[in-house]
Amino acid sequence: MKLRFLAGLSAFVAVAGLSACSSSSGSDGGDAAGGRTRIDVWLMRDSVSAAFQKDFVKGFEAAHPDIDVRVQIQEWDGIGGKITAALASNDAPDVIESGNTQVAQFAQSGGLTDLSGKVDDLGGKDWLKGLAEPGAYEGKQYGIPYYAANRVVIYRKDLFEKAGVDASAIKTRDQWVTATRKLNKGKQQGIYLPGQNWYTYAGFVWDEGGDLAEESGGKWQGSLDTPEAQRAMAFYKKLQALGKGPKDSDEAQPPQAEVMAKGEVAQVISTPGGANVVAQNNPELKDELGFFPIPGKTADTPGAVFTGGSDLVIPTVAKHQDEAYTFVKALTGDAWQKKLAVAMSYVPNRTTLASAVSADPGASAMAVGAAVGHATPNTPGWAAVEAKNPIKDYLTAVLTGGDPAGEAKKASEAITSAMNSGS
Repeated sequence: MKLRFLAGLSAFVAVAGLSACSSSSGSDGGDAAGGRTRIDVWLMRDSVSAAFQKDFVKGFEAAHPDIDVRVQIQEWDGIGGKITAALASNDAPDVIESGNTQVAQFAQSGGLTDLSGKVDDLGGKDWLKGLAEPGAYEGKQYGIPYYAANRVVIYRKDLFEKAGVDASAIKTRDQWVTATRKLNKGKQQGIYLPGQNWYTYAGFVWDEGGDLAEESGGKWQGSLDTPEAQRAMAFYKKLQALGKGPKDSDEAQPPQAEVMAKGEVAQVISTPGGANVVAQNNPELKDELGFFPIPGKTADTPGAVFTGGSDLVIPTVAKHQDEAYTFVKALTGDAWQKKLAVAMSYVPNRTTLASAVSADPGASAMAVGAAVGHATPNTPGWAAVEAKNPIKDYLTAVLTGGDPAGEAKKASEAITSAMNSGS
């Protein structure tokens, strides 16, 4: 799933340039001049910069002179239906970038090439779990991890120093709460955490050993009423109370980076790109923003995070299977993964490449969390849950005084109904 807050990274993405780099307006699967095989590739808006795309295509074609790459930039809005239609046609592109949690939906239709036999060749043993697992469906690997991004804590260095708080010493959730209480004075909010920030809550559930839903006997059921999820809710409520975040909206309403830019918020939980938005709204804070991984229950394990990002898939009906695989292998291989991570402040697709972003404070903080990242339940039915999102309603209900156990039971039943009915 694309993390919408990655839009904060677009400060250095030239949208017009992306469109200009798009080399084709159609996907006819034809051959290029001189006997070269042309492959059509769909990449998503703002996933890579125009400069990176140009460099990669140039480098790839130099290394594979028999292949001509035509990239078409797609919009995130409505992409699910567009990919579904392409997979059902006889005119699909050769490679498609898909949100990682969308892969199961497309694989269920039988429209994706099974790449299970290529996992070892692609370095799959080191893939990030949060990208690799949703790229698989019913024991087969269809999606190849492309890039990842996840949430970290963005904090005000000046406010931490004034309060005598050392961010580098915050390794556990208890230490985090203690520090946040010291920062929560007067008009200053120790943390701005909107009540419906359900991805953050999900991380606490995973920290406790639980999940948002569980499968048993081929049926999925919501699991917010388990002891693990209840402990996560108790911690979420404690943390949320250390600020003045709204209890009935998420991080986009109002945009939390804009709230932080007003100067009275010490911390937010966001992808690092959120810092760019804060600085755009308040340039005086540009050099005052730092990052650290969301703390875990114990100092030896960082907090679990939702891993957003993309996988690359090859449609079953793609006309150039071998060339498509060659493209996927190159873009997800060591050399270009390192360049992509540096260019876009992304987390590379493999844990062994984390050092590529060591000089980028935000991306390196992401990489720590990504190593223990998770995805939402890997089933096509999860899309129906997110459409209605009873988790948000559950969080608001508890934060406004509702009975945690009773509200969790209702939310779990709503999740179960949505997952199994697809509506």
